[in-house]
Amino acid sequence: MRKKQDKSLLTEVELEFMTVVWATGGGTVKEILAELNKVQERAYTSVATVLKIMEQKGFLTSERKERSLIYRPAVPKAEYQKTSLKNLSSKLFNDAPAALVARLVDDEDITEDMLVEMRALLNERLGDNDS
Repeated sequence: MRKKQDKSLLTEVELEFMTVVWATGGGTVKEILAELNKVQERAYTSVATVLKIMEQKGFLTSERKERSLIYRPAVPKAEYQKTSLKNLSSKLFNDAPAALVARLVDDEDITEDMLVEMRALLNERLGDNDS
């Protein structure tokens, strides 16, 4: 039996498309296809189908302009990042954000500069709470 998909999250392919839409502010199927094809060749009909599904899921809006649909993001990138991180924290880290951060900090690919930047962000956030 197939697991029911969470409609509040994008699939891997949809996220790839959404990243292009966020970066460009949107466009026609042809314009979005041109951007996607810089990385991997895709068919026009496949792109049109995925964009329509994303609109039905509420991630995109569209408006007709002449003979084309113009797709635009309905969900800001920062809002989606927040939703995705909450979902990840809930499902993989038992609703413990500190465990998520600990896992990130333990990653061997995290450089000293990245850790310094994280510390500065935490200090800024903690400082705001003291006001």
